[in-house]
Amino acid sequence: MASPNQGAASNAGSILFTVDVEEFDTAVEFGHDIPLSEQVAVSTRGLTLLAERFEIVGARTTLFTTANYALHEPELIRDLARKHEIASHGYFHTTFEPADLLKSRLALEELLNQPVTGFRRARMGFVDPTDVQQAGYHYNSSLHPTWLPGRYNHWGEPRHPFRELGVWQIPASVTPIIRLPLFWLSLKNFPFAYYKQLCRQTLKSDGFLNLYVHPWEFTDLSAYEKIPAYVRRHSRDALLDRVENLLRYLKPLGEFVTMDEFTQELNRRNPAKI
Repeated sequence: MASPNQGAASNAGSILFTVDVEEFDTAVEFGHDIPLSEQVAVSTRGLTLLAERFEIVGARTTLFTTANYALHEPELIRDLARKHEIASHGYFHTTFEPADLLKSRLALEELLNQPVTGFRRARMGFVDPTDVQQAGYHYNSSLHPTWLPGRYNHWGEPRHPFRELGVWQIPASVTPIIRLPLFWLSLKNFPFAYYKQLCRQTLKSDGFLNLYVHPWEFTDLSAYEKIPAYVRRHSRDALLDRVENLLRYLKPLGEFVTMDEFTQELNRRNPAKI
């Protein structure tokens, strides 16, 4: 395994604002009985609105997409692939099997007629590095190096990109030292000025910033009352405005890049030893 610090990006700062595109099974997780068609439709509404904000700001992103969602919305995914990177988020969001790594990549590549080089597992779950390598991925962004009660404890894992079996592991960003997560729930629930400052400090310290959100967050979630308030808050326009504000704030501090571009830069700066 390479040194955790060897993959830190240049001083210019690489901004990886990523989106986990999936069926809206969060509602099901919290007790709502909604059909797949509604799960897809909710995510599509949010993704369309979010993509408009990316266009306004001029931000390029990586969309980690389940094959199941992409096959339900092929034209939308093809259209977004013209400007953004499409990577794999598994085949389904609710379930995962090791075979889904290859199955989802091949399905997305057939849909897009272009290579798919990256993977992120749903809910940042563990995936065997050997399985990722054998499925043909160049990078994996499934590691969240923090502690989330009831989910995982990755407190001791590297905060910076590192190679494992030839595949770049690109962790989600957490703050230095105390490892506050900077993911979607922090964007929603931290005081916004404080959250922006944490992002700025982490970008300056690490040379990269890897954030992630979900499309369904950008719809009106008020009807899904079983979902906790800390998940539903700042949905639709309030969250869209918050994201646009954040992207404008970060834009002078670095460059918006896709995960694949970031991985290529890591390869240039850290050539593999033969």
